Amino acid sequence: MDSAELSLLLTTEGLRLVDSLPEYSAADAVRQVAALRKAGHSPELVAVALTQSRLRQKARAKFGGFADRLLYTQAGLEQATRLQVAALHAGRFRDAGVRRVADLGCGLGADALAIAALGIPVLAVERDEVTAALAAYNLAAFPDVEVVHADAESVALDGVDAVYLDPARRTAGTGETSRLTRPDDYSPSVGFAFGLGERMPVGVKLGPGFDRAQIPGSAEAQWVSVDGQLVEMGLWFGALARSGVRRSALVVRDGGAAELTAAGDSDDAEVRPIGEFVYEPDGSIIRARLIGALAERLGAGMLSAGIAYLTADEVVETPFASAFRVRERLPASEAALKRALRERRIGTLEIKKRGIDVDPAALRTRLALKGPESATLILTRVDGAHEALLVDRVG
Repeated sequence: MDSAELSLLLTTEGLRLVDSLPEYSAADAVRQVAALRKAGHSPELVAVALTQSRLRQKARAKFGGFADRLLYTQAGLEQATRLQVAALHAGRFRDAGVRRVADLGCGLGADALAIAALGIPVLAVERDEVTAALAAYNLAAFPDVEVVHADAESVALDGVDAVYLDPARRTAGTGETSRLTRPDDYSPSVGFAFGLGERMPVGVKLGPGFDRAQIPGSAEAQWVSVDGQLVEMGLWFGALARSGVRRSALVVRDGGAAELTAAGDSDDAEVRPIGEFVYEPDGSIIRARLIGALAERLGAGMLSAGIAYLTADEVVETPFASAFRVRERLPASEAALKRALRERRIGTLEIKKRGIDVDPAALRTRLALKGPESATLILTRVDGAHEALLVDRVG
């Protein structure tokens, strides 16, 4: 979106048109364009409005029913924090007794919105002019939020006693952008963010694959997954970091949240023989290196050294892992595996793999599955040797 398109969108006609549109349907877009043009709307406004309609539909995965109250850019939506996760982050500022937060690199305003909803004033700073204007619109309902179009690293922090940063990890722009690979190229830079963390309470949102070697020892690192998808890593400094916690895995699923915490990385559990059940830890547990802590909770051991599967003789319900009942061990060679699956009339097969170099989609095609039965196949190493485990999901 450029400044001309922004000007069209923020007119009374533009906002009313966006709010009047039915749910976006790509199959119906041509008919919708023709109808809107016939109604007298300019082609430029029609394009802008339909783009917002499409983005609002996509935004429901992050914002639920609140999505239709906001305006978006493609790039801003991609980086925006899910509303439920933003609310959990905002709770840290409330619990720390923070009086005013600076959201540096506020994007479309999702985190600022969650913080302001708890009654905490926010200074929201955004470098991109179009994105800043949309953030101002999205946050207009909160009188204690000030949106400023400025460079986050140069803005004065007078009257602010805590900072939140969600550095842009893609090239500048509001449409198609490319990923930045060097943390110092982020905006604001990671070095700037960590420097703030040395002198005041700070929260920093980063990608879940951020280099662990760069995590400051003073920070609490929290990996977050939502509905099985690993979405972010948060670093918390000062009063926003919890006493005795340096590693955390937060699992958000079905509207609820569960967390496993530790004072540091946990050692992996001992390798043990395959039991009746296999566990696949959530991605947040794996990234936080809390597999050993989870194994202790489950009474489980490692299926193989260095492979993120656990095994046990009994199943324990947990939000931190998916459980599978082992049906049988199948031949690991592809030809023998193909025969075994055909004999069992398995036509629908979910393939999981760790520690083995195989493309599940390509393998599924080569297996030429036929039959009415379904199952899950785990391809991995068991005590160092390649194994094929035919399993069924539990629960």
